[in-house]
Amino acid sequence: MTLERAVPARHVFAIYWRTWFAQIRAIAEYPADLWVMATAGAVWNVLQFAFLAVLFANVPDVQGWGYHEMLLLSGLLSVAGGCNALFWDGAWSTGGYVIRGDIDYRITRPAPVIVQVGSSHIGMQSLGEVAFGTAMFVYGWIGAGIGLAAVPIGVLAVVCAAVIQSALVTALCAVNFWIKGGQSIFAFLLIELQGNAMKMPLGIFPTAVRLVAMFLVPVAFINFVPVAVLSGHMSAWWLAGIPAAVIGSVLLAVGVYRLGLRAYDSAGH
Repeated sequence: MTLERAVPARHVFAIYWRTWFAQIRAIAEYPADLWVMATAGAVWNVLQFAFLAVLFANVPDVQGWGYHEMLLLSGLLSVAGGCNALFWDGAWSTGGYVIRGDIDYRITRPAPVIVQVGSSHIGMQSLGEVAFGTAMFVYGWIGAGIGLAAVPIGVLAVVCAAVIQSALVTALCAVNFWIKGGQSIFAFLLIELQGNAMKMPLGIFPTAVRLVAMFLVPVAFINFVPVAVLSGHMSAWWLAGIPAAVIGSVLLAVGVYRLGLRAYDSAGH
């Protein structure tokens, strides 16, 4: 297949935002559906908030982590996942596009295929997830006694968390170029790993799990590392690993997608 041509970054961003705002306008035509989806996205976060409240009503801490620090973990992870769905949800459609041959005409367009696919859908249910996740993060921040001087670190953590989350999901969804499946199984496994492990301190898990989360699939840099630094559980030197995780994750996503396009042979082959 013909691979995508080099396109100026400014043009790529312009295409992305035009596509994104066009979908926003289309979704806004049905306000009832919009509010139902936005509300539904907050339900899981409410349950997580309730779970933590019940847990810490019975135990003082979890391996030295208090209630508000745990809220920071859950809140930041929710914001990262919500931003992925809000700004890059189309990546989950990669498998379906490959099976139907819909990648064909995206290859001929003057924009990177990865950008066209990533911006092809908006998960509006993420509005509630981002809103409630932000509320959890702010409440945990105040309760943990973290001062205003750390706000730049918090902002960096949120932005980097969203980028790492989106990049890892994209890379794992791109595996569907080879396995030809409609569902992004490996990306779902990533979400399961985060839901089961990354809302708790990494120290409670075996060494193998910690190594995977820190260095192999760097999900720890989405929420655990920045929160651990902010709350004093880890040295500030670990902050240097967050931009490194961002760069590595983005390069991984772009690299896997390019390899997938080389292997792509349209539908019916």
